[in-house]
Amino acid sequence: MAAGTLIFLIIGGAGVAVLVLALLGTELAHLGNPDIDGPVSLEAIAGFAGVLGFGGAIANEVLGGRTVGQVVAAGGLGALAAVPAGWLASRLSRAARNMHTDATPTRNDLVGSLGVVVTPIPNAGYGEVRVRVGGQPVKLNARAERPIALGAQIFVVEALTETSVLVETY
Repeated sequence: MAAGTLIFLIIGGAGVAVLVLALLGTELAHLGNPDIDGPVSLEAIAGFAGVLGFGGAIANEVLGGRTVGQVVAAGGLGALAAVPAGWLASRLSRAARNMHTDATPTRNDLVGSLGVVVTPIPNAGYGEVRVRVGGQPVKLNARAERPIALGAQIFVVEALTETSVLVETY
């Protein structure tokens, strides 16, 4: 393996390492001032460096990279491939950061939910019910004004806390 190829592989490996750190949420690009975002995202830099390194290594092996001119040409071909990769990484990371998500459900979203009793609700105590909140099944502690048997269909009247509700049959 030529020395130029090894250098390009190290650059590509460093790009992959920076990309892993960026995806894990580290703030390497802030370097001392966490309030400053640069014009280029860390993911774009990592994508550019990774493709530059690996593309340059491939080009260097194909060109035979034994002279300085061949290594420079391989670097140019790697950079030619790296520009669209960096742009794509920038677009994808921006799209992921700005993706619209639904609001986090609160206890107010429990009121009006329909469900089923999974642990009988006694006269003066708590049982358990399963309801759907935001499309997900949620098991909650439940109280009622009168006992409700296992398997009964219920309606949530009030959210007493984030994990307990007042229910009645329907």
